[in-house]
Amino acid sequence: FRIKINEAAPLRARYEVPDVLIKEPTTQRLSVSQKEAGILVLTSVNKDYTLQVTANPFQVELHSKGETVLSMNSNGLLYFEHLQPPPSDRYSTCLSHHLEKQEDLGLWQEKFGSFLDFKAHGPSSVGVDFSLHGFDHVYGIPQHAESLLLKNTSDGDAYRLYNLDIFGHKIHEKIGIYGSVPLLLAHKPNRTSGIFWLNSSETLVDINTKAVAEVRQRAVPLTDVRWMSESGIIDVFLLMGPTAFDIFKQFAQLTGTQALPPLFSLGYHQCRWNYEDEQDVKAVDAGFDEHDIPYDVIWLDIEHTDGKRYFTWDKKKFQNPKRMQELLRKKKRKLVVIVDPHIKVDPMYALYSQGKDKGYFVKDRNGQDFEGICWPGSSCYLDFTNPEVRKWYADQFAFKTYKGSTNILFVWNDMNEPSVFKGAELTMQKDAVHYKNWEHRELHNLYGFYQQMATAEGLIKRSSGKERPFVLTRSFFAGSQKYGAVWTGDNTAEWGYLKISIPMLLTISLAGISFCGADVGGFIGDPEPELLVRWYQAGAYQPFFRGHSNMESKRREPWLFGEKNTQIIREAIRERYVLLPYLYTLFYRAHTVAEPVMRPLWVEFPGKLETFGVENEYMLGNALLVHPVTDKEAKAVSVLLPGSEEVRIIQSCSAHTSVLYGNLPAPHLIIIPVFQRGGTVIPLKTTAGKSTEWMIDVSYELHVALDTEARAIGELYLDDGHSFQYLHKKQFLYRKFTFHKNILSSSQKIADNGRKNLLFFRINVNRGMETCLGNFQDETNTLHVRKWTIPHHMCS
Repeated sequence: FRIKINEAAPLRARYEVPDVLIKEPTTQRLSVSQKEAGILVLTSVNKDYTLQVTANPFQVELHSKGETVLSMNSNGLLYFEHLQPPPSDRYSTCLSHHLEKQEDLGLWQEKFGSFLDFKAHGPSSVGVDFSLHGFDHVYGIPQHAESLLLKNTSDGDAYRLYNLDIFGHKIHEKIGIYGSVPLLLAHKPNRTSGIFWLNSSETLVDINTKAVAEVRQRAVPLTDVRWMSESGIIDVFLLMGPTAFDIFKQFAQLTGTQALPPLFSLGYHQCRWNYEDEQDVKAVDAGFDEHDIPYDVIWLDIEHTDGKRYFTWDKKKFQNPKRMQELLRKKKRKLVVIVDPHIKVDPMYALYSQGKDKGYFVKDRNGQDFEGICWPGSSCYLDFTNPEVRKWYADQFAFKTYKGSTNILFVWNDMNEPSVFKGAELTMQKDAVHYKNWEHRELHNLYGFYQQMATAEGLIKRSSGKERPFVLTRSFFAGSQKYGAVWTGDNTAEWGYLKISIPMLLTISLAGISFCGADVGGFIGDPEPELLVRWYQAGAYQPFFRGHSNMESKRREPWLFGEKNTQIIREAIRERYVLLPYLYTLFYRAHTVAEPVMRPLWVEFPGKLETFGVENEYMLGNALLVHPVTDKEAKAVSVLLPGSEEVRIIQSCSAHTSVLYGNLPAPHLIIIPVFQRGGTVIPLKTTAGKSTEWMIDVSYELHVALDTEARAIGELYLDDGHSFQYLHKKQFLYRKFTFHKNILSSSQKIADNGRKNLLFFRINVNRGMETCLGNFQDETNTLHVRKWTIPHHMCS
């Protein structure tokens, strides 16, 4: 249900968020089932829901089969500040109005330290409250360095959605950091509901959970959620589920699904601020081969450019960038370079001079190009809200324009909150002016969304629409999943940041952005070896896997911490590469049916109350339960194994039936607690290679974990890993595997073609301590399994 409230006749148009919805949703006329003085009752087409609108006091209630699910304005907190003329137009110079004028002026200009925010159109805030009936567990509204379960804010700060560059942000704070997705989910055992507040201005979310009057001799919980935005309109979607997976699909129908990433981007990425020069890149690349550690991408930060001028190269340090990329290509690896939104003020810099001549920069309130301070010094900021600017910017990635680039070069958008070193809260002033004269305050949270959109379009355009892009962004909004990946920003090399990264990534995943990760090892500071090892083990089972560090941190390539630690890190990264067929299949499902790759336990076990607040373990797809070790010198972890299925530890193959909490031994630094859920089949590679491209011809392995009825099902998706042929020519392979009555069968999941080569699998069937190893040729479609026993020490 969409509820949209605007002024009937405003002095000027109010901002309505464009470009986030993939299309204007189709509407259905509701039938009037009751109409009386001041009350209107409407019924949905399928009669599952009724909507009651009360005029005075204004209130909306949603009912499902007689149960109140959600109500709007039940606490009477709806407000909508009408646009009004400035004080000078409303008041005469009469002395009697002087005091009133001075008070009113505070609504038209506001001071932040030394910064003055002129509100050219005056106050225009909006807000309303929602009551979620029967719910006391709510999630979502990233990005905050906070717990998975949203906290009661009645005695403290509200959650803030305002994209900011906060270097070394603190944990367990509700201040907004790099990205904002105004989507909140509420869950109880029999229902999941959602609220999508489509507003890109600064927004606060207040949450108050309480028990209400008893119903049938039991206290029923109630959660009130109040949304408040600085400007814009009220445009809210009430997502009715009733399951979490329904919510994910409903949100994707509005904002789009996760872009299917190129396969290489699911491998390991090696980054640092900064790899010094071509020789440094060559040496680091060789180090991975020397130590037999797989990796796919090496990254270059701002120092690779000519004086922080993006789309250029430092001519002394990177004299022949094409040759450097060709050497990487021969190794079947890729390069990612940083491209930030600020443009150095330099008339000799083509990007600046062209942008200035065309009027493509954000303006200040006086109509001049807005100038702020960032890495290059004085900088102007491209106005990505203008479609003409986005088209021009996309053209900058053409090989003939971006000298020294090749088709193995991909892009990292950083500092795009946008970051302004001398600005209120280190960002752009709210009274800056964008395309169509909209103030920055209206669309602040969209700025990074638009840069990533333009960058992704540029990478697609340079390949004439044939190749999938890879773009990582720090700032994001609802719908950013359509354009690439995000990460949690500038974290710190401390155990608390490793621990908080899990709920942060789960929250981002719930908000539709599956391709997310956290800097392995922590960006700021120097991790102790144990912390670095544990972080690699955690990152290996998360969607985006990148090691990254600050320029003031000591070098930390994986082989610099002694042979023992190198061996453990090597094994963690190799496990990631072996897992890629399963992970790629999960991303295909995220792309096609909006299922999160990484998901909280309650999504898979919606009726298990004990899972609702769990944030130290998670499901990777529906088959793997991952519990990273996030405590120093841990010798054991307490693992929740929900459900009735039998599960097993991947590494030791010992069986664990359903338990509430069990202590799992975690020998120092060796074990990654990963469990396979009974009743599932996961596809793996039989061995890791130097990079994803080295593994194309490596055979596959199916791990079959049986449920209590000796059944299991799973899937495998394959395509060429880099092009759009899967979409345009339907060139892919998508198989479903079923194990039943000791027969493993393979069938076509949906129509596929274009891959005629046979696939050969090694099969590992596991139930408890019993295992069968066999071979399976896809063309034959069936494998008969009769008796299976194997010594425990041989278990794969």
